[in-house]
Amino acid sequence: MKLDDDIHNYYEHLILERIELLELGNFKTSDYIADLCCLALNQLPPRYIRFDVDMSFYLPQSEREEMESKVINAVSKAMSYLDDPEPVDS
Repeated sequence: MKLDDDIHNYYEHLILERIELLELGNFKTSDYIADLCCLALNQLPPRYIRFDVDMSFYLPQSEREEMESKVINAVSKAMSYLDDPEPVDS
């Protein structure tokens, strides 16, 4: 059995939007961006959809803003880890 090719995690779309907004493709490698996506997505709950338009029409603005805030935090944490992976001793 195979899931439909259209099924995807909506957070993937939001993560990619954030990466584009930060223009990371201009100065980070594709490996860095792939690692960043994995690390950020692992911090977020999955939100599976078939069509992006479903989220545009049926997602309340407050929930959309909450999701975007979670993405900003997840990407920031992932970048911090990738840019300085040494654990900080407390």
